[in-house]
Amino acid sequence: MLMELRVENFAIIDTLHLSFADGLTVITGETGAGKSIIIDAIQLLVGGRASTEFIRHGAEKAEIEALFDITSNASCIEVLADCGIEPEEGLLILRRELGRNGKSLCRANGKLVTLSTLREVGKYLIDIHSQHEHQELLLPENHLKLIDRFGDARLTEAKEAYLAQYHKAKALAEALQRLTRDEREIADRLDLLTYQLAEIEKANIRCGEEDELNEERAKLVNFEKLYEAGLTAYEALNGEGKALDWLRQTLSELEAAETLDPKLDDVTIAIRDSFYLIEEQSRQLRDYVESLEFDPDRLDLIEKRLDELNRLKHKYGKTTKDILDHYEAMKAEYEELTGRDQKAEQLEKALDEALAKLNACAQELTALRQNISRGLVEAINRQLADLYMEKARFDIRIETLEPNGLDGYTKNGKDRVEFFISTNPGEPFKPLAKIASGGEMSRIMLAMKSHFKAYRGATSIVFDEVDTGVGGRVAQAMAEKIYDLAEDGGQVFCITHLPQVAAMADHHFYISKKEKDKRTITDVKPLDDREKIEEIARMLSGVEMTELTKKHAEELVRLANEIKR
Repeated sequence: MLMELRVENFAIIDTLHLSFADGLTVITGETGAGKSIIIDAIQLLVGGRASTEFIRHGAEKAEIEALFDITSNASCIEVLADCGIEPEEGLLILRRELGRNGKSLCRANGKLVTLSTLREVGKYLIDIHSQHEHQELLLPENHLKLIDRFGDARLTEAKEAYLAQYHKAKALAEALQRLTRDEREIADRLDLLTYQLAEIEKANIRCGEEDELNEERAKLVNFEKLYEAGLTAYEALNGEGKALDWLRQTLSELEAAETLDPKLDDVTIAIRDSFYLIEEQSRQLRDYVESLEFDPDRLDLIEKRLDELNRLKHKYGKTTKDILDHYEAMKAEYEELTGRDQKAEQLEKALDEALAKLNACAQELTALRQNISRGLVEAINRQLADLYMEKARFDIRIETLEPNGLDGYTKNGKDRVEFFISTNPGEPFKPLAKIASGGEMSRIMLAMKSHFKAYRGATSIVFDEVDTGVGGRVAQAMAEKIYDLAEDGGQVFCITHLPQVAAMADHHFYISKKEKDKRTITDVKPLDDREKIEEIARMLSGVEMTELTKKHAEELVRLANEIKR
């Protein structure tokens, strides 16, 4: 349930803070006052598409924040848990910021979340239905999704099983298609693979070879520097009056002196160890200098080998490891193509088995949808009768396609669903999109929403002027249907121009425009019982309110209260 809403710098809203309760909340006001803007803000909060045009002129960002009670909303709590978000005392705070730079920040209980996560959470919080949503009924491609909304856990499991099998069959079909492509193309590919495999095999590359060659090359290129440095260092240590000679003399003097003073023992030991260590390093230095040899032929071979490796890297990868990995991939493709006949036979068999299982899964989906459709047709026709369309007959037709291989299957099965209606007795059923008027569309959608009450996961329903095109007794019937949706602890918001709907409200907000500091702002005011009657009277009279319209409004509210009781 939506408990509080705060909006700042959004369209013509400067600052707005509203508190809500359960039941039916009606929002009325003059056209252009900002009624639908509030719905736009709520829609953005649950993942709607953002635009910088929503930001109030002169402001750098727009902020929308709402508090929800999700204590009994298990589906929403489960989605939040998957994102590592735990409601505090059953409460959830959603926040969204829109910046002038086009960036949008989304938070759930203070934690940054992605827009897709916000949408996933939002679908269990708010169900928004506007007059523009009639387009959903006008497009047959949406009818299948509408049917599936009424499915239970069995349909969900069946769809998941079907989708897994669909992806498996699709992968097999794509693999088979790769194997059975044009023979000339395969022949050309085999020629290329043969050449490239032979080229890499001839190069006889091994991992780490390049590093070793570069190290040896650096040694040959810098032969003179290395030889001179090594020889100079060796001569500095060895010979008369050199480092080792002085250390040897030092050690001799200390060994003689330590017999006179034991305190010199530690110094003598340290210098003796150092002498032997340096003497050993001196021998290794001599061996190193003697091992140095400049070989111009070897340097030339190394340069040629490095050039060859660089050429292969330019063709097959950035490193020698990349070349070898590419070689293995090409070898696997070569083996697959040369053995494609046998492989194709195996894939065809596997695909036939996968398609058989896919068809079984699709048939199960069809059976479940047909069962759902029968119940839905009966329920909607009952609801339509309550909405004074008792002579109309609604029908759902499911056409099961006959796929050819994988063609004909979609991610949703092999069913094509379309809604049909007959508005008058004796008239044949025709596609809903071709014959239903705006008022009829409103009633059909409301009938579906009314039946959907038992299935919906959202805690709040929003109707944005869904009563367009109706009046009189139909308006009263729609008002009662909308109120029914809010019973038993539900929450419904309804923007309306119909006094019959406003009279059924448990809570009534009036929206108006006013000027402040030469700027237009939206003002929202909760109405008490007296103000509610005056607003309904204004809605009845249009411009001038008379005592007669006021009495009519009082009568309308009194009758509404009786219906509610």
